[in-house]
Amino acid sequence: MFYMLRKLLICVLFCSISALYAQTPKLHSHNDYMQKVPFWNAFSAGLNSIEVDVFLKKGKLYVTHSANEIDKNKTLEKLYLEPIMEVIKNNIAFQDLQLLVDVKSDAIKTLAKIEQTLKKYPKIIEHPNIKIVISGNRPNAEDYYKYPEYISFDYQELDNALAPKNLAKVAMVSTSFKDYSVWNGKGRLTHDDFDKVSNIIKKLKTFKKPIRFWATPDSKSAWNTFVKLGLDFINTDQPSKCAEYVNTLNHRTAKALIKSEVYQPTFEYEKQVNQKVKNVILLIGDGNGLSQISSATLANNKQLTVTQLKNIGFIKTQSTDDFTTDSAAGGTAFATGQKSYNRAIGVNTNGNSIPNITEVLHHLNYKTACITTDEIIGATPAAFYAHQKDRGFEKQIAKDLLSSKLDFFAGGGSRFFTDLKIDEVFTIVSNTNQLSNLDKSARVGIFFSKGGVLSIAEGRGNLLAKTTKDALGFLSEKEQPFFMMIEAAQIDTFGHHNDTEGIVNEGIDFDRAITEAIKFADADGETLVIITADHETSGFSVSSGNVETHQIEGGFITHDHTATMVPIFAYGPQSDKFRGVYENNEVFHKIMEVINALKK
Repeated sequence: MFYMLRKLLICVLFCSISALYAQTPKLHSHNDYMQKVPFWNAFSAGLNSIEVDVFLKKGKLYVTHSANEIDKNKTLEKLYLEPIMEVIKNNIAFQDLQLLVDVKSDAIKTLAKIEQTLKKYPKIIEHPNIKIVISGNRPNAEDYYKYPEYISFDYQELDNALAPKNLAKVAMVSTSFKDYSVWNGKGRLTHDDFDKVSNIIKKLKTFKKPIRFWATPDSKSAWNTFVKLGLDFINTDQPSKCAEYVNTLNHRTAKALIKSEVYQPTFEYEKQVNQKVKNVILLIGDGNGLSQISSATLANNKQLTVTQLKNIGFIKTQSTDDFTTDSAAGGTAFATGQKSYNRAIGVNTNGNSIPNITEVLHHLNYKTACITTDEIIGATPAAFYAHQKDRGFEKQIAKDLLSSKLDFFAGGGSRFFTDLKIDEVFTIVSNTNQLSNLDKSARVGIFFSKGGVLSIAEGRGNLLAKTTKDALGFLSEKEQPFFMMIEAAQIDTFGHHNDTEGIVNEGIDFDRAITEAIKFADADGETLVIITADHETSGFSVSSGNVETHQIEGGFITHDHTATMVPIFAYGPQSDKFRGVYENNEVFHKIMEVINALKK
């Protein structure tokens, strides 16, 4: 028993409801005795109010809805009062706890027995955080004041005013939701029903007591609506699910902190008869699935630059050894044209090095570059220059950067190169403003940070888009074709954290970099831009939101990657080749195909 209680203590400590809107609702376990584990299920989920139906028969308080359903083993004491005593004896922390006793038998006689029974539990009735509330069959409201201090009431006669001495005995005011709406909890309240419900809530608030509806729909949409409407108690028959939803709502609801100025592409390349591809820009949003793109779009006034594009496809992401890829295998597939196992960096299933796209294109006189908001030795960028059997071989990956064919890199993680004399291979500059002072033949590196790169929320600003723009200008001056990989790494980071705000804002920031790539392609005329993801992270969904306030409510099924297909967008000459549904390693071959078209 003690072990179970200790586990419950841990659960309760982590189940406090976060501050959300102007008012944080408490949760009410309706007909709690019908749960598989009465009391403990709701209590361990952190619910503040627990409802039990009580029927008095032959001097005993049975937990039941009616006399013909009585189970002699289920009494108020056994199912509720004794467990509450266990909580007190074991010093299990909890917020305010309300036991709502819904009387189904004679009000006066049953309440007298409840009083008699409660006197056996002085630690309950004297506890400052425990409240006993009588609902169902109650005495006349004019007599509320006659009952002991530890007895409160659930008031339901909304049209009758109470004398102050009786109002002082009211713990909550309740009414049936069905009297105002037949909403089933799907979609939203009709406008008429919304007005009815809002008006009755205003009326209930005049009592200046906590308010509750019973007979409510019991779904995520309903819980969300009741939070926004300002109910003090949300009624539920699903204590754990409701608690998980409401407790995480603040963390899953976010507004855009930044804005992507949407650029309208010219699509001039479509007029070309012989479409030539000179340069390729591959932008990878790590973890950026369709819902992540949707959330950024909706939070950015329903438009992004990427959503202006026409050539769209889907990519299957499985690795050779797992249904769900990681970034290493996903990056390796893009960079080499071969699928490999999870954690592989530029090696095949036998662990042997295979040429990556920057090496192949170097021999074709291309300049190559990698930019990331991760550390430069991160799995995705590493796949484009390194060859290691495991992504965890960080020191070896760092050494591979020095022997790589890259002409430009930018990312975090300078700490990995302290002893590697990287400045003998690359000209290391602190920012892109210094690029104009460099010789065109210089190989250049920029470290954004010693370790990980700041997020948008932490103040990264427009770093990714500016680096993209300036690096494109720097490479284009070399008068050679180029390949550039740009990774927005932290969409994945915040997916792992189940952090909607991070996903939304990193997604919008990614679009700012996409905008610079599309602008460059329009000005150049011979640049192909490809935008995709290595995988989706978190099983993210856009549950609800508000376009006018740029607010998004996200939902999550995991803290890990998923195997869902990810979108691929393309813009520029021969971008139509990237339509359709295909494997991730085909991206490499399609790039090589369009580049070869230039050389024929």
